[in-house]
Amino acid sequence: MTELRVERPSALTEPRARVGKLWIALLSLSNIGLWLAFLTPVEVLLPKQVALLDPTGKVVALSWVTGAGAAVSIVANPLFGALSDRTVSRFGRRHPWTFCSILAGAAAVFLVSLQTSVLGVALCWMAVQLCLNAMTATLTAAVPDRVPTEQRGVVSAWASLPQVIGPLIGIAIVTVLVTAIVPAYGALALILVALAMPFVFLTKDDPLPRESRPAWSWRGFLAGFWVDPRAYPDFGWAWICRFLVQLGNFMMTLYILYFLTDAVHYPDPDTGFLIVTATFSAGILVTCVAGGAISDRLGRRKIFVFGCSIVQAIGSLIVVFWQTWPATLATGAVLGLGFGMYLSVDQALITQVLPAARDRAKDLGIINIANSAPQVLAPAVAGVAITYLGGYRGMFLLAAVVTLLGAFAVVPIRSVK
Repeated sequence: MTELRVERPSALTEPRARVGKLWIALLSLSNIGLWLAFLTPVEVLLPKQVALLDPTGKVVALSWVTGAGAAVSIVANPLFGALSDRTVSRFGRRHPWTFCSILAGAAAVFLVSLQTSVLGVALCWMAVQLCLNAMTATLTAAVPDRVPTEQRGVVSAWASLPQVIGPLIGIAIVTVLVTAIVPAYGALALILVALAMPFVFLTKDDPLPRESRPAWSWRGFLAGFWVDPRAYPDFGWAWICRFLVQLGNFMMTLYILYFLTDAVHYPDPDTGFLIVTATFSAGILVTCVAGGAISDRLGRRKIFVFGCSIVQAIGSLIVVFWQTWPATLATGAVLGLGFGMYLSVDQALITQVLPAARDRAKDLGIINIANSAPQVLAPAVAGVAITYLGGYRGMFLLAAVVTLLGAFAVVPIRSVK
């Protein structure tokens, strides 16, 4: 008697065919638009806007605005990831959500510019985080959906570089070309749509057959947002590593503009910030793609994640001892060298410890909480360190310690070399 073989739909299988250069380029452009709209406001426009609305309480006010937005992202990323995992559409599981989140995100970005109170800025920034985290969830899932394991280091590098290229372009635009608040936000919104939409219309997204969608229950849906670290310890350690390294990174970078103003006393903080960001970006460009390629070739991830986390900690320590303009530039370069390799290799490592193909976007959303939760904590932790631990020196020292702890969290992972 012949046994019937039931094949899994392509949406739920591990990809085997390598993706081409056009697919990688379109994903990268989409991510440039995403991160340009995500991080340029955090690094330049929100600090400026908050400082205009509340000059004396700008540090605390900025921490509330960014913290409230990041709190939304903690819920939004895994939520929209889980919804896309279950989506049945002839256009695929991810693309319908990407399309809607691009348009809604662009509208929310522009609305931030129209606010005349810190509360209004905070509420609109929460809307931005909701929409763009939905977009992040679907774009992040595209890599394990379509890229084979042996190509993920390089593809993750090209997908991660926009986290630096996007803000660098955005900072150049809003500090040189369009400096007024409202036109600057408007420019970011338009660029987001222009760069991100081609990926939706020009790439394939395998649909999920209706019969392959799991039965709905609120209990099962909500329970899925917890991944038991006892059952999946490698997933748990990867989450802890990402959380600690990103917490250290946000502490190092969030107050650079204020650091240049208050501690270094740089005569033109906006221009100085652009120069430091360019130096940071140059370091990332040197190591990101190269690190991903070498990691793919050697089939090893952990040693690279460990080493580049140590490098980032060293970068933070430089300005603990020397609060000068040359030291700030050196910190930017060293942080960039470490963070570039971290971006590509850690993301590739994470795609290899996901528990199940059917929940890729949701599980990556849980991992992405380790990106967004530090945005909530970093302003508060950094603010306490600045106030009670010796100013900016105490903050940068604490950031280095946190990053070192993150480096050692990757050591217990067993399923990935």
